[in-house]
Amino acid sequence: MMQKKLHIKVGDTVRINSGESKGQEGKVLAVDREKMRAVVEGVNIIKKHVKPSASNPQGGIEEKPGSIHLSNLMLVFKGVASRLGRKLDDKGKLVRYSKKSGEVIKQ
Repeated sequence: MMQKKLHIKVGDTVRINSGESKGQEGKVLAVDREKMRAVVEGVNIIKKHVKPSASNPQGGIEEKPGSIHLSNLMLVFKGVASRLGRKLDDKGKLVRYSKKSGEVIKQ
C-alpha cells in the first residue's frame, strides 16, 4: 500500500491550530504516517509513570511530548503560518510551496 504524502515533515516548525496547546509553535520531532500524528517539541506534554529498572533505579514520573493529529498543525514559513501546496518546479520535481506567499519551501 502506498503511503500518503503529508504536508508536515520532521524538522518543520509548526503552529497548533486547536486544542489545549492552541497558538504554540514548535519543531516536529517525529511523524507517524499510519496514525496521521506528529510529535512536536515542547507541546502536549504528557506524564508517564516509569517503574524502577537497572538503568533508572529510582523510577518516577517522566515528562515527554505526546502526539498531535496532523489536521491540527499548520506549517510556519518565514514566521507566518500558511497552508501548503505542491507543484512541479522547472526540473520536473514536486516541491512544497506556501499558499500565502507563493514561495517554494526548501528543506
